[in-house]
Amino acid sequence: MEKWFLTRKGADFQKISQTFHISPILARLIRNRDIVGDAAVDMYLNGTAADLYSGLLMKDMETAVSILRGKIRNEKHIRVIGDYDIDGINATYILIEGIRGLGGVVSSDIPDRMKDGYGLNKSLIDRAFADDVDTIVTCDNGIAAKDEIAYAKHLGMTVIVTDHHEVPYEETEEGVRFILPPADAVVDPKREDCTYPFSGLCGAAVAYKLAEALYNAEGKDSGDIDYLLENVAIATVGDVMELVGENRIFVKQGLERLKKTKSPGLKALIECTGVNTEHLSAYHIGFVLGPCLNASGRLDTAKRALKLLCTRTQREADVLAGDLKALNDNRKDMTAAAVEQAIEQVENSSAGGDRVLVIYLPKCHESLAGIVAGRIREKYYKPVFVLTDAEEGVKGSGRSIEAYHMYEEMNKCKELFTKFGGHKLAAGLSLPAENVEAFRARMNENCTLSEDDLSEKVSIDMQLPLAYVNESLVNELTCLEPFGKGNPKPVFAEKNVKILHMRILGKNKNVLKLQVSDMQGTVMEAMYFGDIEACMETISRNDGRMNITYYPDINEYMGRKTTQIIIQNYQ
Repeated sequence: MEKWFLTRKGADFQKISQTFHISPILARLIRNRDIVGDAAVDMYLNGTAADLYSGLLMKDMETAVSILRGKIRNEKHIRVIGDYDIDGINATYILIEGIRGLGGVVSSDIPDRMKDGYGLNKSLIDRAFADDVDTIVTCDNGIAAKDEIAYAKHLGMTVIVTDHHEVPYEETEEGVRFILPPADAVVDPKREDCTYPFSGLCGAAVAYKLAEALYNAEGKDSGDIDYLLENVAIATVGDVMELVGENRIFVKQGLERLKKTKSPGLKALIECTGVNTEHLSAYHIGFVLGPCLNASGRLDTAKRALKLLCTRTQREADVLAGDLKALNDNRKDMTAAAVEQAIEQVENSSAGGDRVLVIYLPKCHESLAGIVAGRIREKYYKPVFVLTDAEEGVKGSGRSIEAYHMYEEMNKCKELFTKFGGHKLAAGLSLPAENVEAFRARMNENCTLSEDDLSEKVSIDMQLPLAYVNESLVNELTCLEPFGKGNPKPVFAEKNVKILHMRILGKNKNVLKLQVSDMQGTVMEAMYFGDIEACMETISRNDGRMNITYYPDINEYMGRKTTQIIIQNYQ
């Protein structure tokens, strides 16, 4: 059951409104996002790439830059090893471009999800050694690869880690002991001893900071690699980072560049997925372009997506983009089938009553476990792990809810895993098949979630009568974009709305178009895109009246613009 609550954060909205020439409504919405003080409001509304922090503030960044400058100068073979997801692919591309742009001898490798698993492993290091690689630079991985890095060092290689994941730790009698890998430099804003002002960067953003610092150190104009901001934006949204602080600037600036991208690969992907560049937003990265890039690492090889980013010819780009879109369409069908099986297991087994759901789908493609876990978490609002058979043992992915720190909870029974990693809201793991039931039991025995924690919270920004919804408000709300995790779309609410008329639209009959009236008698068009039958049933059961949360919108049809609302929740 959803719990609705109104956010009431105080400030002098009139003063903010006058200072920044915005409406008091927008001033209240900004305050609700915990933006306090003129400097923070100005950064939120007007921040640009010039406001980003220097990468040299990161622990070991200076060391990493110094090592790479020497390797580039001495023409040593540098290999960038990334990860097979959207963040790892873009981080790899950023480092290749940065090092190559300074004349470095550089190649790349990305693990195969099925054969290699996540992150750096011995076979990737052996491959590098066989190719006479002098230096390995990891991106979006490496922080947990202590043994593998020790092996590379034993072979005589230099290793630089760039990552953004949590640093592994162990509990000792003296307290928590963090375990850093024995690399020559470890650049990760989540290091305990890193004083960088913003720790919420994705792997591609850390990679960009390294490339930028390298350019500056070499006396080159770092503006030459500004085009890579579009890759940082794609990775930040695709890896579901919080769109606050530097991330908000990266995505805002990156989206503007992406609209007029010169990358043949990204241009082809935008075109073949039918995205309108004029209206391109964070939504399109998260739900249209990003899944195509991710699909290559899920069902084929992430090297295909990297090839799309690296290609210089439009012809090759068109072919590769078409391949990725086809892979993603296939992935969607496979996901739908796996989600159905997972729901069946939750509904028809005793484990479905657990506070932490551990769902074992032996035949599910292991690359889909995370997506399936995410869908099940949305449906039941519980932490979810989806496990599936792998080449060796069982592999899985977890997706969590706000009140449950997944990585910390897994750390309490780490002896059950052969490998695990992640952060608060998502995790990956490998374990022997005989440990599956023990894992399910331990996660639930240790779980302290209350009923309240397991109720989804709908945070309402303000109650707003429909008379306030006009084109001017809709246009002003774009100042708050990009929307995403940490910077959600505003949620308005109105009580006791009367439904005057409704009809079902869409070839799949999945859209409900309504005409509604509020308590002041303002009549407006409305759309609802959720469970149509359940919504209509609620309307008829409540004599055509309900409380709603909504977002204002403009409907353009045959050159005519009319205001409407998109209903998000109802009671």
